[in-house]
Amino acid sequence: MSTISELPDPDKKTLRQRLRARRQALSPQEQEEAAQAVARHLSHSPEFIRSRHIAVYWPNDGEIDPAPLVERAWALGKHCYLPVLHPTQPRRLWFVRWLPDTPLRENRFGIPEPNPYREPRLAAHFLNLVLLPLVGFDHAGGRLGMGGGFYDRTFAFKQAPPDETPKARGPALVGLAHGCQEVPRLPKESWDIPLQAVVTELGVRR
Repeated sequence: MSTISELPDPDKKTLRQRLRARRQALSPQEQEEAAQAVARHLSHSPEFIRSRHIAVYWPNDGEIDPAPLVERAWALGKHCYLPVLHPTQPRRLWFVRWLPDTPLRENRFGIPEPNPYREPRLAAHFLNLVLLPLVGFDHAGGRLGMGGGFYDRTFAFKQAPPDETPKARGPALVGLAHGCQEVPRLPKESWDIPLQAVVTELGVRR
């Protein structure tokens, strides 16, 4: 059977299918160990240490669970936010404050979110660090998501030249993944927003 790395130019659909199968095949123990290792690596990174406002995500479909890192962030007095589907702008996200006792409700994809009308929101460009889930990644900062384009559209302002808008600097975008989700090369589109780093159980990749 061919591996992903042996395919000359795998398309995104093929990559998603194969990489999702890889992470879904991990045992609960492997998932827990990976989440703890990612939290250890990331908690010592300068991006985490200097950040006060951190966007995380609710894990789904075998994604790395950021919960161990969230616990560390709360203990240090950092503010954590969960993405919420924008009610009027397609494929865009709001970021809503998340505390241990914040009530959550499922969105149309079955993923829990806080109520954006009852909890504080923070505009995307005011975040310091955004932790993104992903299906696959490469050494050049490429990220393969689930195909909805929510993060690419929400952080499209980071593609603007810094001299045109100070918002272009924005937050650091860091992907969380299992090491088995790395591929040699990802197909790249003009609207793809690159990651500054990817953290796996093996360490921080820049």
